[in-house]
Amino acid sequence: MADVEWALKGELVLSCNCTVFCPCVISLGQHPPTEGYCQTWAGFRVDTGYYGDTDLSGLNLGLIMEIPGYMSRGNWTAGLFVDKRASIYATKAFTKIFTGKAGGTTSLLSILVGNFLGVEQQPISYEVEDNKRIVKIPKIIDGVVAPIPGKTHGEDTVIRNSEYWIAPEIIVAKSERSKMRAFGRNWNFAGRSAEICKLDWSGPT
Repeated sequence: MADVEWALKGELVLSCNCTVFCPCVISLGQHPPTEGYCQTWAGFRVDTGYYGDTDLSGLNLGLIMEIPGYMSRGNWTAGLFVDKRASIYATKAFTKIFTGKAGGTTSLLSILVGNFLGVEQQPISYEVEDNKRIVKIPKIIDGVVAPIPGKTHGEDTVIRNSEYWIAPEIIVAKSERSKMRAFGRNWNFAGRSAEICKLDWSGPT
């Protein structure tokens, strides 16, 4: 039973194989990805966070996911990368959060993920350069994601007030560079769909 209070605040970026913006954001999993299946990697910058008495602030994360069809039907595959600087207690906490066992925002992952590939600790960087997000895990993820400009000069294209579980506000983006090689996968999603979101997750309720 998930009963430990936890929270993560910061930012996250996702890069996927959809040729245009991910339809799952609007359809909430009721429409298939543009390619009929989903392959995605994500980077997380945790500005402040905790799991019970364990401090998770200042750490970065990486995640890969494969979804064979409709997001809502489950049978997802996932693998987690935790910042090399994280303590053993922080690594265990992140594992519970990203497998859904900690409850709260990510609780659905305990139902939807049928194959968890495991956890690797790696040096992970998440940087902002101008309006671009740069995520790097040496020899694993090399990503540069840029927002799609909106009609109003200087503002991004944004989807607001969505029931999308990841965040209610999504910056529509595109991957300028997007290479991922890990767990027997070798992906390159340059020029394809991406998202930038505020990270504000908590649990166990």
